[in-house]
Amino acid sequence: MKSALFCAAAAALTGVFAVGRTAEADETGKMEDRYAEVNGVKLHYVESGKGPVILFLHGFPEFWYAWKDQLKEFGRSHHAVAVDMRGYNLSGKPEKLEEYAIPKLVEDVAGLLDKLSPAKKAVLVGHDWGGVVAWVFAAMHPEKLDKLVIINAPHPTIFARELASNPAQQRASGYMNIFRGAQAEGFMSANNYAALVSGVLGSARKGAFSDDDKKEYLKAWAQPGALTGGLNYYRASKVGPPAAGEQVSLKSLPPLEIKVPTLVIWGEKDTALLTGNLDGLDKLVTQLTVKKIPEGTHWVVHEEPALINLTIREFLGGRLSVDIQKK
Repeated sequence: MKSALFCAAAAALTGVFAVGRTAEADETGKMEDRYAEVNGVKLHYVESGKGPVILFLHGFPEFWYAWKDQLKEFGRSHHAVAVDMRGYNLSGKPEKLEEYAIPKLVEDVAGLLDKLSPAKKAVLVGHDWGGVVAWVFAAMHPEKLDKLVIINAPHPTIFARELASNPAQQRASGYMNIFRGAQAEGFMSANNYAALVSGVLGSARKGAFSDDDKKEYLKAWAQPGALTGGLNYYRASKVGPPAAGEQVSLKSLPPLEIKVPTLVIWGEKDTALLTGNLDGLDKLVTQLTVKKIPEGTHWVVHEEPALINLTIREFLGGRLSVDIQKK
């Protein structure tokens, strides 16, 4: 049986409202909340600055706020945009499960970039599920991108291989089967989202999330339908390790080749997405730079915001040193 992310990848180939914390001012001006109607869904996003577009895509169970430090930094030189992906926070939440398939998510990004940067290429940055969408988008729409930045998000082809053949990754991905279950919403929302608080905010390095951050996440998770919207990414793609005794065929695995210059940042202490996801990546990405962060977890964006910002800036400016690339 084919792995879920492989199936998703194969399918892919064929006004102002504030949420939680009001957008804060930085050196260039205010971060502002916007909406855009694209691909049959209303997407909420927050923007800062002017210039070439750099678009940030979050993962589960986050929302635009995950990129607040990047909006402040890159708003100094770019039109920096962090979107609530469909199903999350203030964006539209379609009811049908098929509306959360990878091809739909990829075309959300295409539609948003058509509005934000219709005549120029953009930079795309993605983490977790946002990174998966970014990988597929870069393969499908390389003409729309100047550069691609991936943070702890597996390339679908590599992840399919790891789920099929790496017992350690299979064990690490066991939670995905739980996320697809009918009881997931009840489990995660119980006791004021205790499972999410401990599993996300509590699993990062101490100090990565403040008490104010926790309040913002609780507000976003409590948006009607938001928890189901995020979980539907797992359900629609059927991503997860094979059942006991099940064999996965890799014979017809699509390569999903990436021809856009790509930076991959990886927190090596990620317990859900293991470093085996980096093995062989250079065979699929023609212009690849990898920056490993030894002490970073899956939530490295929050743990090391200054380092993340510096590394992305050096990559965008063509100044990422050989030493950084080899770490």
